[in-house]
Amino acid sequence: MWILENNFCLRAVHHKFLYVIVFALCTSGVYAQNRIDSLEKVLQSDPSDSVRASTLVELSRAYEFVDVTKSKKIIDEAIKIAEEKNLVNALTQAYRAQAELFRVGGDFSSALKADNLSLEAGIASRDSLTIARGYNNVGHDYYDLGEYDEAYAYFTQSYKIAQAQRDSLIMAVAIHNVGRVFKQLGQYDRALNHLRLSRKMSRHIHDKAGEPYSLNEIGDVMLRKGDYDSALNNLYGALRESRKLGLHDLPPRTMSNIAKIALQKEDFTKALAYYDSTQQIYKTTNDEYGIAEVDLGRGLVYTRLKKYDEAMAAINRSVAIAQRLNARILEIQCYNQLSMLWELKGDYKNSLVYFKRFKLLEDTLFSQDMQEKLLRDQIRFETESKDSQIAALSLDKARQDDELKKQEFVRNILVVVMALSAIILITVYRSGQRRRKINMLLLQHQEEMEKRSEELERLNQVKDKFFSIISHDLRSPINALSGMLDLLDKGAVTQEELPSHVRELKVRFNHTRTLLNNLLDWTLLQMDKLNLQATRIDLGKIVDENIQLLGPIQGKDIELVNQIPASSIGFADSNTTNLVIRNLMTNAIKFTNDGGKVLITAREQGSEWLISVKDNGIGMKPEVLRILFDKTAPYTTRGTANEKGTGLGLILCKEFVEKNGGKIWVESAEGNGSTFWFTLPRA
Repeated sequence: MWILENNFCLRAVHHKFLYVIVFALCTSGVYAQNRIDSLEKVLQSDPSDSVRASTLVELSRAYEFVDVTKSKKIIDEAIKIAEEKNLVNALTQAYRAQAELFRVGGDFSSALKADNLSLEAGIASRDSLTIARGYNNVGHDYYDLGEYDEAYAYFTQSYKIAQAQRDSLIMAVAIHNVGRVFKQLGQYDRALNHLRLSRKMSRHIHDKAGEPYSLNEIGDVMLRKGDYDSALNNLYGALRESRKLGLHDLPPRTMSNIAKIALQKEDFTKALAYYDSTQQIYKTTNDEYGIAEVDLGRGLVYTRLKKYDEAMAAINRSVAIAQRLNARILEIQCYNQLSMLWELKGDYKNSLVYFKRFKLLEDTLFSQDMQEKLLRDQIRFETESKDSQIAALSLDKARQDDELKKQEFVRNILVVVMALSAIILITVYRSGQRRRKINMLLLQHQEEMEKRSEELERLNQVKDKFFSIISHDLRSPINALSGMLDLLDKGAVTQEELPSHVRELKVRFNHTRTLLNNLLDWTLLQMDKLNLQATRIDLGKIVDENIQLLGPIQGKDIELVNQIPASSIGFADSNTTNLVIRNLMTNAIKFTNDGGKVLITAREQGSEWLISVKDNGIGMKPEVLRILFDKTAPYTTRGTANEKGTGLGLILCKEFVEKNGGKIWVESAEGNGSTFWFTLPRA
């Protein structure tokens, strides 16, 4: 560890590290050129399309810190080839590399778009680890944009997929990024716990790159806590390790943190020197966000030096870049500093203007809704992790028991050597009895732990599904009821219109009440507290009721046609069957354009009814059909009128149909509509 005893030592370390960074960049530049030459030879050999696309991706990465413009041109060519030839794996890599280029340049919004495209391609490939990496990259973009609730959700989803696949590297990266989220939210102890755990995991799997990134983040946390000596030790360690590994993106961030410490210690010369060196690196990679951060740092230094005009110019340059890149966290910091700077200059009017901008943007970014969503996601993630912790504790206990048995055996051997043969026989007999008793107790304890773990997992799944259903089906009718009541409260409804609105309000209220009852019944069913009550149900009547319900509120000019024969009587649970038909009709409306048609039919098929919900909407791609009913990764996309969804409605349909003794499937072609089929027993 670096120990800083005096100002002279600090300056010596500073100059040494600047020399090391420059030397490392030059050395890596030579290595990059050799790699570029090798990759260009591969391209000259006229390889196959898949090899060409993959090689272009690697060549773009090699140019990333050498010639950014050329790197972008190469990755565009790789994307074009991958799209034309439908090379899913190459397309995933190409979009990911494009996102990295945007991120290096500070364009986080464009990086998010590219990472989303990469994630979509990864989902199409059905490669779990690729999907896990995609979730992590999207979360990283949301983190850079300051949307920490979204970032946390994507990081934890990445961790859960990686955990299921037992990929320790992606798990360590996800834990590291969750720690960064807690750091930005000011939860420093929780952040340190995650960062240190990630560092431990990286060491265990020999992930050398994890060490400098962990040291940099830990150093940043210690900086924010005011422990500057510990922060410097970690930050210098990060610089040293990043030099060894030839990392390009980490040194400027670490040097910027060291400059902040120098500022806090009022070593302004050192702070400006580090900011100068950092800016040179950012200019090399054309990282506008990094340049803006440096300008803000310089502005802070100039403010402390009472050079207010220079400070104002630097911070104004920073806020201009932040506004262009939609970097809201940086924009908040700039507004806050400009408010204080105008106050120091005695211009309280301008100070108030910037203070209002600061508070408005801060309140928008760290809203109550965001905090509540983040808290819910955090509780859910930690609850789901308890099962894994229980399993790990059980494994540790088994190992400890084995170790105790070994120690006991050694003691018994010593007793055998030192005791008489008669005493030995008695001791062995008693020891055997004692071990058998302990084994029985351990087996009983293990069985009890397994039962508790299974019960916790089942209850946790019921909880997740319950909240998902509420989000999927309950929010829209509640919002509709709220809107109608608001119109009535404001007097926006005339006396002539009142009866029709009252009738409509009654219909919506009854629908909401029915939906609540269904949700509660479904939850009890998942907990084995309620059995489905199969009765004779009129399928045509159920469809008519849903047409009357959905027709007035669909918001589109779509014809709903019931062609189910009269007296089509099924034998199933009425509530769940009604929910299945309503969800399928709602789904058909969602993906059908204005002027379209949704047709509901039924025909006898042996001892079952074969029921269909057919639309002439936009249809689906084959890769979407394969994952439509997948519980592990619900698929969702916006409708033709930009309607939102959660992807859980069809999963619920599948579960309810199967609970009623039927099966469900879908037939669709892109641009030619979709037909959902399901069966139910006949009466």
